[in-house]
Amino acid sequence: MYCTKQINDNVFWIGGSDRRLAHFENIYPIPRGVSYNSFIILDEKNVIIDAVDKSISSLFFENIKHIINGGTVDYLVVNHMEPDHCATIGELVLLYPDIKIVGNAKTMTMIKQFFDFDIDSRSIVVKEGDTLSIGKRTLSFMMAPMVHWPEVMVTYDSTDKTLYSADAFGTFGAINGNIYADEVDFKTDWLPDARRYYTNIVGKYGAQVQSLLKKISSLDVKMICPLHGPIWRKDIDWFIEKYNRWSTYTPEINGVLVIYGSIYGGIENLANIIASKLADNGISNIAMYDVSATHFSDIVSEAFKYSHIVIASSTYNAGIFTNMETVLLDLKAHNLQNRTIAIAENGSWAPTSGGLMENIITSMKNMTIIDKKITIRSTVKEHQIDDINIMVNEIVRSIKAE
Repeated sequence: MYCTKQINDNVFWIGGSDRRLAHFENIYPIPRGVSYNSFIILDEKNVIIDAVDKSISSLFFENIKHIINGGTVDYLVVNHMEPDHCATIGELVLLYPDIKIVGNAKTMTMIKQFFDFDIDSRSIVVKEGDTLSIGKRTLSFMMAPMVHWPEVMVTYDSTDKTLYSADAFGTFGAINGNIYADEVDFKTDWLPDARRYYTNIVGKYGAQVQSLLKKISSLDVKMICPLHGPIWRKDIDWFIEKYNRWSTYTPEINGVLVIYGSIYGGIENLANIIASKLADNGISNIAMYDVSATHFSDIVSEAFKYSHIVIASSTYNAGIFTNMETVLLDLKAHNLQNRTIAIAENGSWAPTSGGLMENIITSMKNMTIIDKKITIRSTVKEHQIDDINIMVNEIVRSIKAE
C-alpha cells in the first residue's frame, strides 16, 4: 500500500524509512533509523528526483504507481549515485523503458559501474547551470562535487523555489509521519543526528560544502528537500548557518569535550578530576565520553561541536590505547581543525601515549595544544594536583579569551 505526502502543487514525497538497518553504510549506528527521500513532480513531463535504497523498493514503486495513476515517468534526475539512493534505477528502467536519466558525466560513468542496462540511449548529460524544461517548471542544475561523492549535484525548481539538495542538509533518523523539520522539535530531537550525519558523512569536505553554500546563496530558496531526514520550509537560514559553521570547522559552543581511554580506571579518574575542576572554575558546557563505550562517530560529532578537547589515554603496547587511536585518526580523517587540545597520558611502566597523540594532533590544521601535559603512572597522586590545576586554568583562560 502506498504512503505518499504532497509537499507542493503536483509535487509529492514518495520515499520511505528503514527502522531495521543497524548501521548506515555498514559503519554508523542508527538507532533511530534513516529515511530515503525521493520526490516526483507532475507536469507536462513527470519527473522523479532521485530513487531509493533496495530496502524500501516495494513501497517506492507502489508510491509511484499511485501518484502517476496510469501515466508514465519521463525523467529520473540523479543528484547522487550512491546505492542508498540509486539501487532501484534498474527496476525503474524496466518499468518505464522510455525514461530518460538526467545527470552529469560522472553520474553516467557510475551508472555503468553499478548497472548493465543501456544508459547511453537514455542519458541526458547536464553540466553547471544547465536547465531542463518540464512544462510549467524549469529545473536547473548545480554541481556539488564531494558533497560527498564526486558526481553529486543539486537541482533547483525555480517555480516552487525548491532545492533538491542530495545529501546536503540530510540527517539520520526515520520519518515518523511528520515530514517537515518545523513539525518536530528539530533542535532537541534531530540536531544531534544532523550533526553526526554531517560530520561523519560530509565533514571532510568543508571547502566543497562552502562552495555549494555560496552557489545556493544566490537563489531564492523556500524549501530544501534532502535525501535523508526532514524537509525544510521554515527557519532555513538557521540550518544553513549550522552548515556554515560545520564546514568552516567553527565550534558551535565554547566548552570542553573530555574523551578518555582507560584500562583499569587510572586515566578515567584523571579525566573526572579535570572535568570536575573545570566545572569548579565556571565551565558549564562539558561533555565526557569513554572511547570504549561510545561509537567513534558520536565523538567525531561532538568534536565538531566543542571548542576545546581534553584527550586522556592510557599507553597500550607502547602506543596509544587502541580505541583512542581510532578516534584520533578518525578526527584527522574528517579534517577537524581550529580546536584547542589538552593532553593527558598514563603508563604503568612507560607512558608514551601523550607524545604519540600530540604527533597526530600537530599533523592536523590550526590545532592549539595546551602547554601543560599531565603524565600519571598507574594512578593520580596528590602531588600532581598542582599540575592538573595549571592545565585546567590554561583551558579556562583560553575559553574565556574567545
